[in-house]
Amino acid sequence: MNLRVQFAQTVHELSHHDENLVVMVGDISHGIFKPFAEDYPERYYNIGICEPSMVSVGAGLSKAGLNPVLHTIAPFLIERSFEQIKLDFAYQNQNVNLVSVGGTFDYSQLGCSHHCYSDVSMMKQLPNTKIFLPGSTEEFDLLFRQNYASPGIKYYRLTENPHGADVQLTRPVKSGTLLKQGGDLTIVTTGSQLKTCLAVCDLLQKKKLDVDLIYLSQIWPFDPDLIRSSVQKTGSLLVVSELHENGGLFDQCLKNCVDIKLDFAQGFEIKDFVRAYGSYYDLCDEAGLTSENISRYFLEKKYSCE
Repeated sequence: MNLRVQFAQTVHELSHHDENLVVMVGDISHGIFKPFAEDYPERYYNIGICEPSMVSVGAGLSKAGLNPVLHTIAPFLIERSFEQIKLDFAYQNQNVNLVSVGGTFDYSQLGCSHHCYSDVSMMKQLPNTKIFLPGSTEEFDLLFRQNYASPGIKYYRLTENPHGADVQLTRPVKSGTLLKQGGDLTIVTTGSQLKTCLAVCDLLQKKKLDVDLIYLSQIWPFDPDLIRSSVQKTGSLLVVSELHENGGLFDQCLKNCVDIKLDFAQGFEIKDFVRAYGSYYDLCDEAGLTSENISRYFLEKKYSCE
């Protein structure tokens, strides 16, 4: 099961007991929401490719006491509709669940109009906002059930490329999860890039280097305690994500470790527009998000004088 199917099933199950849940889509995911639409036709709306209008209509439903779930492709839900999210939800202190697909390169073959890596840095500007980057169906189900009814703006960024690892999140989810322990390097990652970082750990282990690997499925609000504790031990920080480097995860980690002496600090995130076509992995390679590139860079920069 992929994350989008899990999303539809989780919302459907919750709707049996919560009559305030309303789903609005931007002309996508009709098939997976068919059971919901059949059971609750008065609570399912296809607004079409009018994403800013969908956000404003959703704000009206929230004002009326309902709990809207707004769903479409990331660049259209967040970047295109950001003004409406800011004015209609943030300024008005309304509640919403924003659920996107197609973040970063998930729609790689549709070109850069469907790429999105600045959404998280934009959403972090809004008060009373939580941001989640689940990398598996289990993570999404837990995060959504835990947060969907809480006040404020909740943004869930679903990936089409789950990491495939067995991640046991603590409950309630507030901070990161330490997946590996070592004293040579702290790696922080989120979402589908966990797969890349696990491969980096394997490559470095062949060089007799052990890693603290920290995985974040909720990245905002940001809890720095686990990362600070690790970096104080290792003195080296490496951050890997599919977010833009301006306002991304590396910026956030570095800001919270500014008082700690670091021998090495580097982020592997999106630095520029990626205009290429191809598979998801082709575009990750174009952006430098490969285990070979990341491990080679760390070894050259940290141990080049040995």
